[in-house]
Amino acid sequence: MFLSEKMITLDNTTIQIFGKKLFDSVDLSVYPGEKVVITGPSGCGKSSLLRSILGGIPLAAGTITVHGLELCARNVGKIRAQTSYVAQEPLLGMEIVRDALLLPFTYTTHKKKRPSEKTVQATLTSLGLSVDVLCKTCKKLSGGEKQRLSIARALLLGNKLFLADEITSALDQDNKIRVVETILQSELTILSVSHDSEWIEACDRMMRIVDQTLVEL
Repeated sequence: MFLSEKMITLDNTTIQIFGKKLFDSVDLSVYPGEKVVITGPSGCGKSSLLRSILGGIPLAAGTITVHGLELCARNVGKIRAQTSYVAQEPLLGMEIVRDALLLPFTYTTHKKKRPSEKTVQATLTSLGLSVDVLCKTCKKLSGGEKQRLSIARALLLGNKLFLADEITSALDQDNKIRVVETILQSELTILSVSHDSEWIEACDRMMRIVDQTLVEL
């Protein structure tokens, strides 16, 4: 049973980009601890929906509420600070892996949340990454390693809400299982986009984009 207070609420939300309507009057509620996955054909706006929740795409109509805060210019910084987001194609942002992994903790918003070395190592291990990876340069990493490091960085932030965009797409079977177990068996609230059958099966609810709206399956 999930808590009654909603973590994410989309209320009659309409999203459009350059005049093209992606979503029309969408309603969605995600409760604390829920794992919700969104599916749909390529180009239907799945990734755009995640970005809109963080204020990356302006709303044409309706409202979005995250962590009890209505998404607006005044609150967008607070919402982003409390939300971890992992993109399908991660940008690590630094030359050395350790620096990239700890980059968010150089900012004022997250300085007090800087993890211990023990926590960093445990997080890497849970995702099938050797501690030795910390000394590597990011350009020498495989796509799967970059994806898992991006996931590790998001987990280290310690936020309760996790937005995930096709985060198993570059992983082999063994590492995909590790990621599914680490994330989907946690107490995190997760709203994700995925085509992966194992990820979808492990989620609590599945939504599909049909005719510019969300349909629960």
